[in-house]
Amino acid sequence: MEELVRRARAGDGRAFVELMEGQKSTMYKVARSYLHNDADAADAISEAVLACFEKLDTLRQPQYFRTWMVRILIRKCQDMLRERKRSVPLDEIAEAGREDPGHARVEFLALLDSLDEKYRTVLLLYYGEGFSVGEIAQAMGLKADTVKTRLKQARAGFKMIYEAE
Repeated sequence: MEELVRRARAGDGRAFVELMEGQKSTMYKVARSYLHNDADAADAISEAVLACFEKLDTLRQPQYFRTWMVRILIRKCQDMLRERKRSVPLDEIAEAGREDPGHARVEFLALLDSLDEKYRTVLLLYYGEGFSVGEIAQAMGLKADTVKTRLKQARAGFKMIYEAE
């Protein structure tokens, strides 16, 4: 990945596209965990990709590209949440009710969505994307001990919700 970052910084557009293609799954999961719907997640991802492209020269250490990119995406998601002030149109609620709750993935996402955002994000990054505690701390602007505490609390909260179902 470091070589792709170097090539992209040198103006190689194909290297940047390849770099972002490799991160699309991570970006989708992070954006979806914050915004709860595909359309908003896609908007946040596109804004983050553009910001990454425009600011790639500000990345000091290419080995931290992934953490840097996730941090930008998280900020874009938080900006979107502030703008819409967490209002949800009624047609979106109706559409969510039409999903088949029998699928394990839908149930898992519903359980995950029931957690507070700060816990949901650390669980997703740690277990879903394989980020280390240090990488999560850097991406979210937290101390490593705070991330560890949130992981512990998130696991306990997830277990409690799962057992209640």
